[in-house]
Amino acid sequence: MGLFKSSEERRIERDIRIRQGIRRIEKSIREQARFQDEFIKNAHQARKIGDSAQYLFIRNSLKKTATIRKMLERQLLSVKNALLIKRQAEASADFASSMSLMAREIGRLFGETDLVKTQADWEKAMVQSQTMEERMNVFLDTVEDVAGQDVELSAAASEAISDEELDRLIDAEAQAEHSQEVARLSGLRAELAALKQEGEKKRE
Repeated sequence: MGLFKSSEERRIERDIRIRQGIRRIEKSIREQARFQDEFIKNAHQARKIGDSAQYLFIRNSLKKTATIRKMLERQLLSVKNALLIKRQAEASADFASSMSLMAREIGRLFGETDLVKTQADWEKAMVQSQTMEERMNVFLDTVEDVAGQDVELSAAASEAISDEELDRLIDAEAQAEHSQEVARLSGLRAELAALKQEGEKKRE
């Protein structure tokens, strides 16, 4: 399956392995620090009980532990620096790749640009636009004529309604508006009464 991986997939896998290596080194450094603390405690105990042989052995182990820890710290620093350099190189490579891609794309666009054809298309579009404008004016004139006829028909129909019917319609609208106002006032009175009762209960 590895043969079919993309370059980006392989790059991600390399980054994962590098980070895993860094974590292992950091874990080893922490372990050596714990070993060092234990050796120090044991050396103190050996000296306290007067065991010179154990004291010398522990001291040598402590020196070895300190050496290993320093070596691991140097390794960790080297790996981190190498990772930074790698990322810098990748950024430079990405920049170069992007610039190369843009250069090719710009060249392709200029190569595909045909100013003569563009001018011909523009002139054709202008002629079509003028034709469309003329058609639109004719259409709008037709719409206005139809709208005028609708107004005349509406006026003729309105004459068929008697004055009494108009008065009734107006009175019905006024009555509905009055009823809404009465209902609104009734609601306000009910709210005020409820608030008054609540206030009296609190005073009690």
